[in-house]
Amino acid sequence: MWDAVAQDLKRDHTVIAIDLRGYGDSDKPEEVSSETYSKRTMANDIVQVAAQLGHERFAIIGHDRGALVAVRAGLDYPETITHIGILDVLPTMNTWDVLRGINAKVAWHLYLMAQPKGMPEKMIDAVADEFFGSFLDAWDVTGTTFSAELRDHYVSMSKGAVQSIVADYRASAGIDLDMDREDYANGRKLLMPVAVISQDWGSQLGFDPTEIWGSWAPNFTYEPINAGHFMAEENPSAISKFARRLLIR
Repeated sequence: MWDAVAQDLKRDHTVIAIDLRGYGDSDKPEEVSSETYSKRTMANDIVQVAAQLGHERFAIIGHDRGALVAVRAGLDYPETITHIGILDVLPTMNTWDVLRGINAKVAWHLYLMAQPKGMPEKMIDAVADEFFGSFLDAWDVTGTTFSAELRDHYVSMSKGAVQSIVADYRASAGIDLDMDREDYANGRKLLMPVAVISQDWGSQLGFDPTEIWGSWAPNFTYEPINAGHFMAEENPSAISKFARRLLIR
């Protein structure tokens, strides 16, 4: 999903594009504990890969699940992470806080995959094409973001990773939530420059994104974008410009 943005940024930056553990071509270890797919574990993966490639300090930009990993990396490795870019997500703790009543139906999949191991995986496996395809279709507001070939590729890759994808989401309803709450209670902040770009979820769900992000990151910017969830593919030029604005701060 980052191809067009990465191609632009690599003209004058070193770009490392990583599939999170459990996704794409990365390893998909068995979920042996809640830590296997915690965002702390995933953030450590990123830091270790970057270090092996010779980068002890770096900026990190992520979308949705990757953005949650970026937040955790910033909290756990403040001397390593220089800048954080967030695409279309809230911190884990706040995500659950803003989902209330009937409006929470937009995130029905979060509740499904928060359930104990076994049943969610079986349910998704039974209708995997429809399950994963539904998000690609519903969140592609233009209907033109994905070619038929690319859509099929995403669905195929996701079908081969049901166990790990569910484990990732399950962690967000458990260990990741606990970590966020603990850090928030202890006053831990993201002190590096942080930039957030998102759909206008606040007006739909009744929250102020600037208030939420300001409570985590004193040096942040927020900008809405008129694009769907897959904004890096729908409007890569806007996301490249967003990244460049962040990196010069």
